[in-house]
Amino acid sequence: MKRHQNNAAGFSRRLHFPDDEKRLPWLPLLLDAYAIADDVIDTAITNEINSSNKRLACGQGCVSCCEHHKDLPLFPHELVGIYWYVKEKMPASEKPGLKERLGGHKAEPPCPFLGGGSCSIHPLRPLGCRQFNVFGARCLPGEDPYYTRRDDVLTFSAGHIDRAFAAVIPLYRLNESGAAEAVRLIRAQILNLQTFNWKKLAANI
Repeated sequence: MKRHQNNAAGFSRRLHFPDDEKRLPWLPLLLDAYAIADDVIDTAITNEINSSNKRLACGQGCVSCCEHHKDLPLFPHELVGIYWYVKEKMPASEKPGLKERLGGHKAEPPCPFLGGGSCSIHPLRPLGCRQFNVFGARCLPGEDPYYTRRDDVLTFSAGHIDRAFAAVIPLYRLNESGAAEAVRLIRAQILNLQTFNWKKLAANI
């Protein structure tokens, strides 16, 4: 795995798996989508800090949302990426613990991919996880700031983040005439990571 800076596609950062991207036509599209999203999110965070003088509460080692949130958005193209990453890229030493968590996961927190105090699929974590950023005070135990202090949760134009969905339109083989309608249809296929049945993935680890 490589991380490129300022690559030809214009992304300030993007993960690269050269051999896998040649083998799997869907993978470059997914990685492009995440790079687009990360750029949009980084810009929104910077703008919020500059305009409000609030500091970003989220940081390395903080797993509050992984531990307590009941709703973790997930889309079908992200599910494909998670399956691939777990089966082909995850260190073998981490797989037994993940297999146990996925096999016994119930439709409630914590996220089954949280292990040892960190996200075991962090490079391929869903967009919903990437875009959830909190400013000001760190989250209290069990708190979901989306409901308790919405003004401290990062917001940005849906149109900007829709660029990330547009990047994966070919994966859905939609026959829509316009990108906006295709993005709407992709968004309509939203799943919840917490309520998804992960037993099939557990059985294939």
